[in-house]
Amino acid sequence: MARERSAALAVARESVRDAFAVLVPVACSGCGTGDRAVCASCRVALVPEPRRIDRAGLAVWAGLEYAGAVASVLGAFKDGARTDAAPALVPALHASVQAALAGVPDGAPVEVCTIPSTSTARRARGFVPVEVLLRRCGIRPVPVLALARERADQAGLGAEERRRNAAGGLVAGPRVRPSARSRRPPVDPLAPLAGRRFLLVDDIITTGSTLAEAVRALAAAGGETVAIAVLAETPRRFPRHAGGSRQTLRDIAAQGGYGGRTGVVDPPFRTG
Repeated sequence: MARERSAALAVARESVRDAFAVLVPVACSGCGTGDRAVCASCRVALVPEPRRIDRAGLAVWAGLEYAGAVASVLGAFKDGARTDAAPALVPALHASVQAALAGVPDGAPVEVCTIPSTSTARRARGFVPVEVLLRRCGIRPVPVLALARERADQAGLGAEERRRNAAGGLVAGPRVRPSARSRRPPVDPLAPLAGRRFLLVDDIITTGSTLAEAVRALAAAGGETVAIAVLAETPRRFPRHAGGSRQTLRDIAAQGGYGGRTGVVDPPFRTG
């Protein structure tokens, strides 16, 4: 009975989508096919496949590989004003968050924090993509990270250039919501995040330089990064030789015609 009810609801949802597509025609944010925000074929590419990767000395859990339809849908969502693509991206981020937290030992509660957006990116988009996706996962991040200075665009930079560009770019502090302030112990000015544990979440990882900088900033304030999760990871161009080669990792070109400014983030899109 439950299976029949589920099937009936699925048919009903598709019927509603068909009717809506007639009234307000849309194109798939992944491939351009008509009538769906994300078509069935591109949704298959967005099915989560959480995997652990190692970048910049960090263990990171990623839900997808940033290529093909994934790159196009994510680019459309972030920099193409296609907020209707958000629901298709949520499962992969949720899966990576769950995988990252699965290995965290018991202890103090784990708070979620994200890489801050530049003011330019916030004005251009009108929203912070990672925070929108997290809210759809039922997660509200705490604003403990902030930009320490303006940054050069990360897009097109090699691994060493990214590390230099990211170094010292973030600061951390106890910027908690007023409602939560009373439940916090007194703040040590030398270690304002002492005793607090964090899950660091971002949308895409390439070299890991920005995430490494975020881990450093949290640690400098006394906080502990116990896990890291991202929506997607950019495949390395030279996975076998990157460690000892003069060739550097670079962004894979954005697909679908979407691009932007990275600020302090790794992928070829604006931060956040």
